[in-house]
Amino acid sequence: MILDKKGNNPALAVSYLFKGLKLLASTPLRSFVIIPVLINIVLYSAALLLGYYYISDLIDQFIPGWLHWLNWILWPLFFISFFIAGFFTFTVLANLLAAPFYGKLSAKTLAVITGQTGASAEQPLAKVILAEVKRAGYLLSRALPLLILSIIPGLNVLAPFLWALFGAWGMALEYMAYPLENAGVLFSEQKKMVRSIRLGALSFGGVAALGLTIPVLNIIVAPAAVIGATIFFNEVKKEG
Repeated sequence: MILDKKGNNPALAVSYLFKGLKLLASTPLRSFVIIPVLINIVLYSAALLLGYYYISDLIDQFIPGWLHWLNWILWPLFFISFFIAGFFTFTVLANLLAAPFYGKLSAKTLAVITGQTGASAEQPLAKVILAEVKRAGYLLSRALPLLILSIIPGLNVLAPFLWALFGAWGMALEYMAYPLENAGVLFSEQKKMVRSIRLGALSFGGVAALGLTIPVLNIIVAPAAVIGATIFFNEVKKEG
């Protein structure tokens, strides 16, 4: 199985996310969305509370005294970096907890858009969780160097841009994984397939990542992204 190069079109890729938002409240999918939304409400509320109380103090600790005169530049950069890193971490955790439900949501979405009840089948729970843990490990192992970069004076001016790029890639891998897993594609092959439509995937993942940083909206972005990624995959997949 390969992915059609039309998936590299950024506008087309982003449109699938908005299609996912439109289908979010549809009757056939509604019951598959409730639990992931509740998980997101709890975790993102916790993220907001922790960020409100601790991120300012944390950032001030990482700015050395001799650079305090640059606070007006460095503080916003640190804030953006830690904000993205924090929400990325909470997103990975939320997706890990919701993974079994997202697999079912993706399978049901494919059945709805194709009209074929046997078009896709969610994977066994143990396999879904193992795949999610592997994916989380892959993403977190690459997030750690960025976190270190974020606290190095001078180099940390690059951190917000690198975090944004990494977040887009991570979210593309995350949400494309559910339809790919239901099609029997393992994680190692998933990365190759998503890379083959890198520009479209980064566009899809970037808009999803942006939505995840917006309070209230982030509660529904993840399930909408699962639905959108399933439509995306169904539209660009080719047997080969």
